[in-house]
Amino acid sequence: MKHKIYLLIILTAFSCKTERNKNELMPPPEANLRFTELAKTWDEAIPLGNGMLGALIWEKDYKLRFSLDRADLWDLRPMENLDKPEWRFAWVKEQWEKDTYQNVQQMFDAPYDRNPAPSKIPGAALEFDIYSLGEIESAELDIRTALCEVKWKNGITLQTFINAEKTTGWFRFTGLENRLGFGLIPPAYSIQGDTAADNSHSGQDLKLLGYPAGEMWAEENHITYIQVGWGGFRYIVSLRFKEDKGITEGCWSISSGYPGWEKQIPANEQTATAMQSGFSNELKNHKKWWQNYWSKSSISIPDTILSRQWYLEMYKLGAATGNGAPPVSLQAIWTADNGKLPPWKGDFHHDLNTQLSYWPAYSSNHMEQETGFITWLQKNRPEFEKYTRQYFGVSGLNVPGVTSLTGQPMGGWIQYSFGPTVSAWLGHHFYLHWRYTMDREFLEKEAWPWIRDVALFLDELSVTDKSGFKKLPLSSSPEIYNNSREAWFDQTTNFDLGLARWTFEKAAELAAELGKTDEAVKWEKALSQWPSYDIDPETGFTFIKGVPYNESHRHFSHLIAFHPLGVIDWSKGEEDQKIIKSTIETLDRIGPEWWTGYSYSWHGNLKARAFDGNGAAEALRTFSQYFCLKNSFHVNGDQSKSGKSKFVYRPFTLEGNFAFASGIQEMLMQSHNGIVRIFPAIPDDWKDLSFSKFRAEGAFLISAVMEKGEVTSVEIFSEKGREIKIFNPFKNEKINCSSPFKTEDNILIINTNPGQTVRISI
Repeated sequence: MKHKIYLLIILTAFSCKTERNKNELMPPPEANLRFTELAKTWDEAIPLGNGMLGALIWEKDYKLRFSLDRADLWDLRPMENLDKPEWRFAWVKEQWEKDTYQNVQQMFDAPYDRNPAPSKIPGAALEFDIYSLGEIESAELDIRTALCEVKWKNGITLQTFINAEKTTGWFRFTGLENRLGFGLIPPAYSIQGDTAADNSHSGQDLKLLGYPAGEMWAEENHITYIQVGWGGFRYIVSLRFKEDKGITEGCWSISSGYPGWEKQIPANEQTATAMQSGFSNELKNHKKWWQNYWSKSSISIPDTILSRQWYLEMYKLGAATGNGAPPVSLQAIWTADNGKLPPWKGDFHHDLNTQLSYWPAYSSNHMEQETGFITWLQKNRPEFEKYTRQYFGVSGLNVPGVTSLTGQPMGGWIQYSFGPTVSAWLGHHFYLHWRYTMDREFLEKEAWPWIRDVALFLDELSVTDKSGFKKLPLSSSPEIYNNSREAWFDQTTNFDLGLARWTFEKAAELAAELGKTDEAVKWEKALSQWPSYDIDPETGFTFIKGVPYNESHRHFSHLIAFHPLGVIDWSKGEEDQKIIKSTIETLDRIGPEWWTGYSYSWHGNLKARAFDGNGAAEALRTFSQYFCLKNSFHVNGDQSKSGKSKFVYRPFTLEGNFAFASGIQEMLMQSHNGIVRIFPAIPDDWKDLSFSKFRAEGAFLISAVMEKGEVTSVEIFSEKGREIKIFNPFKNEKINCSSPFKTEDNILIINTNPGQTVRISI
């Protein structure tokens, strides 16, 4: 009898532990967005999304407003002057040499600011007349289920969500005593936009696009809006609803079409199908998707500010990616709703913005959210190859640094919008995808061809200087000296050099991995023809020889070889450590006077890579507290105006948010140099923390726990069955491991089989 009781206790304890661990994978309730009123501006709204569709929930003129958006709503007219004979890299170099660079600025820079398009455009708005409903009690976004709930003090409740797997959004009011007035509101394509100064770096009025007024008609329980745009583009917004006994329930959808695009199911058909399923069924399936999403990874850290912000960034990553949507643009599916074009046209900036937006996808184990980025790059590869031939006059592969939805170049500051190493930085994501998944087919068909063709491009474009080394004909470093003539250099900057050297190194590495011996030798030789980085012994990385980092600047382009590329790395020894230390000390000494929010996020990553947990936490905390609005949107400028930056404006862009999440993950685990480090950069006062299912290079899923300042357990799941090296995180000399291992220089080396789980504990 005693044995039976004892067994029952053990089983109960195990059951409770299993349930507790399951719940721990979900975000804590305190990470939710909770307010006692609705936001009064679009950029502080509650964000909903599923990658393709988006909505912002806020209040405008005493009406509850859903700002409706779709990722592929674009004005795709070509940018002015990009069909001129002068549109050549050689012509730009010629004007630079003749000191007539103003010709280049007028030809290719100015049209970006002067012309309203190409540009991302908004969809419509859904407005509810809530004046008669009285005072709001609460407005909350439950990030665990991506469900927004608004409650009024009189008992009326609204629930709204965007289906995680379908292109439909839903709303449901309960407790209504009277019919609720609502309707679709078209964007201000034919009227003056909001003239109030909102400090958000908004673009020109929508009416400058020259669109005709859209058509709208209402049938029984159905409203349709059709808008015609440029060049045959059109989109449809459909709203269906039903009203019964105090409940008003409805769904909405947006479909779009452009000549040559794959045909979509029209929005009105999607809403008709969805209404047959109903709000409750759709919500049930939607919640399952988010439950699976959150099961991919989790963290538990003792800093509530950083923990909450990380979970909010993971929510936005899930909401802004997937469903066959294009990559994360500057605002993704949350386009400005103020009658104007979004900040910087809501386009795809590849001189930092798209790259930073996917930094956290890898170690957070959200590879399914990252694949859309790769897919889009591959889809538009023919356009990129055409651009490479036309503008640079060589073969291989480069990508415009600022592009439209379909990969077309948009111009702007051409040092970066037509920069020579854009495709190299994008190639880093192909490499990361391979390293984190070890997907052999992806390596052969996607990663290797991309990096090889970028190497071909750089090799053909380069010339030999007087010292016998290769260089680019002109080089720059985003965004030092902005778009002036001085932003071009005759020698190769550390930014371009870092990307070129990384490309040749990885081309050789991947060729060797695939058994292409001749190719590996070829690219190793190409790498040897490029010079070393310009390093100042006191200040670290310069921009280029003679141009040190001696004034505050938002873009840390000069140190890209350190982070994110990892060509210079702390683990490589004293020489690299000295470079890293002096570079970061210079950043700190000169200060953040002209940093933006993403600078602080990037700074947190840099500190983590240098194993400075205190510094990483401080930088990331500053980002969260000073450069984000109450809904967690990153808005570039210091919103406290307390001196964290002289930028005090508020243009919303997403890259700073996602780079923040990456910084937290770098603090908890790193694997970029082939050795996994557990808790490599945590603050001195962090004693009890954990992470679950972080993905390491080599296709390993790792969980770890620290209690009272000591690592107590590490669990490793091996997807592909490879050797894993872990820097020994245990203070205790005696450890238990479920698999044989050996130790070299305090590194645990374990051979794993596919699907094997290895547990290590003290």
